Amino acid sequence: MKFRLAGIESESIVDGTGLRMAVFFQGCKHACPGCHNPQTWDMDGGRLCDVSEVLDEYGKNKLLNGVTLTGGDPVYQPKAALEIAEGIHDMSGDVWLYTGYTMESLVEICRKDNDVLELVNNVDVIVDGPFIESQKDMTLRFRGSRNQRILYLSDIDKFMKDFRW
Repeated sequence: MKFRLAGIESESIVDGTGLRMAVFFQGCKHACPGCHNPQTWDMDGGRLCDVSEVLDEYGKNKLLNGVTLTGGDPVYQPKAALEIAEGIHDMSGDVWLYTGYTMESLVEICRKDNDVLELVNNVDVIVDGPFIESQKDMTLRFRGSRNQRILYLSDIDKFMKDFRW
């Protein structure tokens, strides 16, 4: 499956726990003031990439703990993000998803979009919420602003139980 890719960081220690590959999806409509990746906003930017290219590159580095899907916002390309997540899980890696949507908004999107629901159900950690420049905090691990949350799958399961599907 092809998707729009902004870039790949083959080895990252700032996009989640352990040594990770960070996959930067192209396209974001949140346009957060102060975003550190505004070049990823253009929905038609970046380059077309096949999911197999990402999985092949990941498989070459046995030191990686997992992959981080970031951007841009991977939620705009949920089928490709899901395919990557499933492939990484098949290789025993974990998957982090960064999104400008809050988990509450994602729940609403999931009610209408099964592709996003499948993606959310196949990640291990979600870092949610838009970057808010007035809440920027350089002391936070894995987040840019205080409003953003790190939600582990167990937390997401608890969170989802509060909503009627």
